[in-house]
Amino acid sequence: MRPSDTTTEIAEFFEEKKWDKETIQLALTHIISRTSYPASELRTSQWIKENSAVCEITNYAQQKITKDKLYGISHKLFSVKDELEKHLSKRTNELFDLHDTIYIYDLTNTYFEGQQKDSTLANFGRSKEKRSDCKLIVLALVVNTEGFIKYSQLFEGNTTDSKSLLQIIKQLGARTFATERKPIIVMDAGIATKDNILLLRKYRFKYMVVARSSLKKYSPDVNSNPVVIKDKKGQPITLQKVKVADDADNYLLIHSWAKQAKEDSMKNKFTMRYEQALQQIKDGLSKKRGTKNKDKIWERIGRVKQKYQSTNKHYQIDVTANDLGIVTDIQWKPKPVPKREGQYLLQINLDEKEEQTQWAIYNTIREIESTFRTLKTDLDLRPVYHKTDDAAMAHLHLGLLIQL
Repeated sequence: MRPSDTTTEIAEFFEEKKWDKETIQLALTHIISRTSYPASELRTSQWIKENSAVCEITNYAQQKITKDKLYGISHKLFSVKDELEKHLSKRTNELFDLHDTIYIYDLTNTYFEGQQKDSTLANFGRSKEKRSDCKLIVLALVVNTEGFIKYSQLFEGNTTDSKSLLQIIKQLGARTFATERKPIIVMDAGIATKDNILLLRKYRFKYMVVARSSLKKYSPDVNSNPVVIKDKKGQPITLQKVKVADDADNYLLIHSWAKQAKEDSMKNKFTMRYEQALQQIKDGLSKKRGTKNKDKIWERIGRVKQKYQSTNKHYQIDVTANDLGIVTDIQWKPKPVPKREGQYLLQINLDEKEEQTQWAIYNTIREIESTFRTLKTDLDLRPVYHKTDDAAMAHLHLGLLIQL
């Protein structure tokens, strides 16, 4: 579709909302500018006047462009967010003949620069960028396999992945061109709680999710054989159907050799640090001023356990003390546990039985990961500098609008 066709399509939507001609022209100017030059409203206004011919496309008077005008139109665009998303979702489906048979759902967050004292959205949480010093806002997206955003929602910064699904799935029926057919929902383990699985069943969605790590008891499906495929780098991946007792869903055990190598490396690093910390405590037993009191020793060991929780659960520690409560020895050894590095389970309620097809469906989740990268880097949604919730939401929505 040519730019003139695209702007005409969106302009018709705004006309239905009774926007006047100049407001529509300003909205189109800001959307096109944001696509070409992701920046603040101040820098965008300067770019439009000094280094762009965007106003020649939209017929908006260039001399009227100010940062305040751009701020204002961002807020106005956000006021029709849901309707605009729905409109663009249907139009992209019609334009590219898409059927939205698969939807991918995931969350990310971005952080604020500033204290955001009066914000109800900004809150401290688990930052994807490791910015635990900053308040966050959570962005939830539903995209199709082509990477088009079908629905978005902003949540408080301390919202966990698993608590956001209900509000999202109530909207999905209206976000597809073929409203009579529900798409397959693909999600990662962070959202695939037991309650959320029940929620998907309640609303009769088909789903493929990464099973929670607590799910351990499964057995190979005797009616199938492992299937070996290759990833993009030529590394082998084994797909094995398995059975979970008292569960009607299908399960696919994935064993990625590349993932195993990475997890083995990380495990070895943390194991080494864990054992070094214990050895340091043990070495203190032979030093004149070293800690030897049994209670104090267990306190130090407790701090090591807390720091390396994922490693500690695989170890047994024994402390030997005399009648006076003086520790004479510390011993530790790994517990015998099944080796599961590089493995995870896909939980599936689809009719599709072919392992490679199931794997291909799951891999559509890479689309949403790509969308998040584009939003945060190319479209400059990280960090957020706005001081009010309304301004922050309008800013984030404008970036999302480019991806629709």
